Amino acid sequence: MLRIKVINGPNLNLLGTREPQVYGDMTLESIENRLKREAEEYGVEIDFFQSNHEGALIDCIHEAARAGCSGLILNPGAYTHYSYAIRDAIAAVGMPTVEVHLSNVHSREEFRARSVIAPVCMGQISGLGADSYSAALFALVKKLEGVKPAPSHRD
Repeated sequence: MLRIKVINGPNLNLLGTREPQVYGDMTLESIENRLKREAEEYGVEIDFFQSNHEGALIDCIHEAARAGCSGLILNPGAYTHYSYAIRDAIAAVGMPTVEVHLSNVHSREEFRARSVIAPVCMGQISGLGADSYSAALFALVKKLEGVKPAPSHRD
C-alpha cells in the first residue's frame, strides 16, 4: 500500500483564523480530514505532521524515509524561500515530493515567488486553496502507481 506523509510548516496551525482573505477559512484539521477521505478513495495510507520548527520538519522528512513512506506532500510555509536545510533533506531522502501552497505565491510579494525547495520536488502546486492539497495527492498517487514503497529501515 502506498504511504504518503503530509508535512506542514510554520503558521499553518493557524489556518482558519490567519488572514482568511489570503489563506481561506478552512482549518488545518479540516484540510487533513478531507485528505483522509480522498486518500481512502485512492486506497492510500496518509499521515500528517505540522511544526513551526525547521529541525522538527527535517526530522519528520528523515523519519518518513526510514519508515518506508512512498512520497511527501510538503507545505513548507515561509521556509519555502530560504530553508536550504529542508531542501537538502528532501534531496537526501529521494522521495517523490510535491510542494504545496494555499495562496498563489507568484502573485504576491516578490520574495514569495522564489522557492529553494521546488527544484528538488516533482512539482509545485499553489493558488488553489485547500484544493492545492487535493491536487498534490492526485498527482503524487498517479506518479507512484505501480511503484513499490521504499523498504522500511525499522528493526
